[in-house]
Amino acid sequence: MIRLSIPLRQALARLALPLMIAAAFGVMLLGKADALLAERLRAQLADALAPIYAALAEPMSAVRGAVEEVRALTTLREENALLRQENERLRRWHATALALESENDMLRRQLNFLPEAAPAFVTARVVADGGGTYARAVLLAAGPQHGIRKGQVALDERGFVGRVTEVGTRSARVLLATDMNSRIPVTLEGSRARAIMAGSNGARPRLAHWPEGVIPVEGERVVTNAEAGAFPAGLPVGVVRVSAQGVPEVELFARLDRLDSVRLFDYGLRGILPPESVARPEPRQGRR
Repeated sequence: MIRLSIPLRQALARLALPLMIAAAFGVMLLGKADALLAERLRAQLADALAPIYAALAEPMSAVRGAVEEVRALTTLREENALLRQENERLRRWHATALALESENDMLRRQLNFLPEAAPAFVTARVVADGGGTYARAVLLAAGPQHGIRKGQVALDERGFVGRVTEVGTRSARVLLATDMNSRIPVTLEGSRARAIMAGSNGARPRLAHWPEGVIPVEGERVVTNAEAGAFPAGLPVGVVRVSAQGVPEVELFARLDRLDSVRLFDYGLRGILPPESVARPEPRQGRR
């Protein structure tokens, strides 16, 4: 084994960096002078390193796969715990629903209750939104002899959407509950208090005109009421949400931003008068 003196080792250490810089410049000049030679050298170097990279990639891929598997197992365990909790809640709700259904059937038999007939409905596809007289409305496509009339109630699979305001031979327009011209009589299920849900052209309509002494509670369910014969009672509308300004609003069950098709129900109500039934003042006679 060759032993170098300390001064020699220090001199070599000082020369290492300049030699590397000179070698780098030499490689750069060689690449500029002979591009074909540099390309061949790069190709040979890549050919030599490719098997090494491939050999290193296998264990790295296996490690990444193992890490992802551990993460997936952890996520799956958390989801299973959440699903077990959800199933437990659903079982409790199922037992409560069965008890209420039995009690409801008994009360109906005792009162000789006559259930209302199921309303007729048609399904129409949403083809456009916005435009027309209202800011928040959707246009429906309907075939000839569709049977749609003004005042019919529009629902999606989750809840109340709006009402039909215009009817053509092959189309109809629905005024959404969020439009500022929309006024819906509703009931707060918790307190059974009545109020008016007024559209604001925003995502959430506002509650107004509830009785004195009643305060809408956060999370309280809101359903329609049969005031003035314009809507049937009990249609699901949404839940109460109190804004940052303290204004009670309604978060709708219906997804108005994702409407694809709606069902138009005919409850046989005549709470909305046609234009020809509205009294108009007589024109004033000019002064003589």
